[in-house]
Amino acid sequence: MGRRLPSGLGELALQEFSKILLIKLSAVGDVVHSIPVLNKLRRRYPAAQIDWLATPAIAELLRYHSGITNVVEFARNEWLRPWRWSAFASSARLAGKLNAVGYDLVIDLHGQFRTALFTCATGAPVRIGFDRPRARVWEASERVLPAAARKHAWSGAREGSWVAYTHHIRVPTLDVHAVDRYLSVGPMLGLDNGAADFSFTIPDSASMRIEALLRRHGIGDRLLTIAPGTIWETKHWLSARFAEVARHFIQNGFGVALMGSGREVPICNEVATAAPGVANLAGQTTLPELAALIRRSTICLTNDSGPMHLAVALARPVVSVFGPTDALWIGPYRRHDAVLQASLPCSPCYLRVLSRCPHDHACMHAITSPEVIRRIETVLADAGAEKLWNL
Repeated sequence: MGRRLPSGLGELALQEFSKILLIKLSAVGDVVHSIPVLNKLRRRYPAAQIDWLATPAIAELLRYHSGITNVVEFARNEWLRPWRWSAFASSARLAGKLNAVGYDLVIDLHGQFRTALFTCATGAPVRIGFDRPRARVWEASERVLPAAARKHAWSGAREGSWVAYTHHIRVPTLDVHAVDRYLSVGPMLGLDNGAADFSFTIPDSASMRIEALLRRHGIGDRLLTIAPGTIWETKHWLSARFAEVARHFIQNGFGVALMGSGREVPICNEVATAAPGVANLAGQTTLPELAALIRRSTICLTNDSGPMHLAVALARPVVSVFGPTDALWIGPYRRHDAVLQASLPCSPCYLRVLSRCPHDHACMHAITSPEVIRRIETVLADAGAEKLWNL
């Protein structure tokens, strides 16, 4: 088909596209939030080529999805030093590769300068992304949010990326979850309006390796997995409190496994040292294996992090400790009972490093280990999974 630009949104919903590029580079949670868009796209365009542009780390999770034709890798590490010739050459090669495909539709859910460049490089006649930040999105909220949240939180496409798009996803209010915000592209393209579908494929090899690791540590059917790490310093609950929760559940007959990436090994080591008997698997699993571990879990305990969103996508019970971020926007999707968050005037703030927090990390310090233990027990009881604790 020709690469003709539709004249309006009504025509766009009726248009058939044969080559589609979805852009969401990272991180794990953001990518999980985008999977429902992919699944709706595949149902709407069953014969189309649907590619996903992502970082190599994320690609290993996506490449098994039957709805994706190709995962196109973006070398994010090279972009961190864009002034080097190798970075420029790599980006130029990627731009050329994208242009050669002949995409007729690009959906940029990432919304940054670099993704805008690649969006334009495709030459696609239809390029969809979020609208620019507008003051009215804050005015539409009935909530009074701290100034720090308004300054640092997401409120629209960033870094001028909106100029790259031929069609904009309007954001009437920020008081919706990120999943629903991404799905708001649906009416533009005539996607179905059914519930969010997070389904994705975990290879059998990943499940087999996780079972082998758990057997090695003597872990049976009842499994609490804990993800104590996050990228932001301010999202970390105290490692000593994670350890206290781990000890409690070990004493009550659970196997407990720690999960995390290579950079989260130090904090997982702290928890493991304070909670003898846990299986410390941090840095030992690929992303598909992490997903397999979460799917195998009876329940998960996390901060605001990627494993939390994987637990939701895999329909596993989860409890999450929240501090500087807003659970309404990016909490476990439609799992309000899963969130533990102190009600403080300073939160959410969306500050990323502890040195910028003027309140001594009060939002996380205020949440105690007994509170978390009780919430885990409540979620388990409500899920009909277990009834065991004995405080």
